Amino acid sequence: MTLPNLSAGCSMADMANIDQVQECWDQLGEICGTEPDSDGRQQIIPVTYMNSSAALKAFCGRNGGIVCTSSNAHAVLEWAFARGKRVLFFPDQHLGRNTARAMGVPLSEMPLWDPFKAQGGASDPADYARAKMILWKASAPCTSVSPSNRSSVHVRHTRRQGDCAPRMLDAGGRRRRRHWLHRIHRQGDRQRARRFRHRRGHRNQLGEPSGRAVPGQDRVLPGPGGLPVLHDVPYPPGLSGWALENLEQGNVVNRIIVDDNTAREAKVALERMLRVHP
Repeated sequence: MTLPNLSAGCSMADMANIDQVQECWDQLGEICGTEPDSDGRQQIIPVTYMNSSAALKAFCGRNGGIVCTSSNAHAVLEWAFARGKRVLFFPDQHLGRNTARAMGVPLSEMPLWDPFKAQGGASDPADYARAKMILWKASAPCTSVSPSNRSSVHVRHTRRQGDCAPRMLDAGGRRRRRHWLHRIHRQGDRQRARRFRHRRGHRNQLGEPSGRAVPGQDRVLPGPGGLPVLHDVPYPPGLSGWALENLEQGNVVNRIIVDDNTAREAKVALERMLRVHP
């Protein structure tokens, strides 16, 4: 595997690392137990969003867990709930919460786990033992900004994806949603987005021009296809073409290597997902 720009990354994947997740897992094991219940269900099933590192996918693979995407999260959670008493969902709390909520899980059974606080930040650690869904306290920046900083295109996209903040869901019915979108239009976000699309100086995640923001600022603004992107990677354009030209010549540049154990365990979690939702 090759990556044209080694500085390119994913802000979502950066919000959970293997050390944090392993520490969380160990602490939850002390709180919830590690032995299967009387029905043979695992105490906790780990579920990671596709936008996560190979190490986290491997973690799920070796701990009876699975990977999900925005489109198959419902099917994956059905699979997980059938096999476990509770789910540890990371790193995107909104996708986990919104999907579980649509499946009838009450918010009171979905506590957050904050990796930067002792015992996840819960006032009562027993909340995790009573939980149906334990949510990692992180979310994609482009789905957490205030409505006044988003265009209606962004709203529609993130609502369809299911990984938006609760305030973006239809808590008040269709009429409230229409009013909210009208307010976004009125605030001029569409005009601002149109202006940003014509600016230059930023790069997309491959290090190529996206024309999406003001140089020197990390902001959530329209990226390729009008969708919001956070990363500001100030590298020259043409890196994808450079990498492809090298590949044609048999030269693999910026090779990404995943060790055999990680690759094997990550593949287990991915194959579980594909069996649940091809």
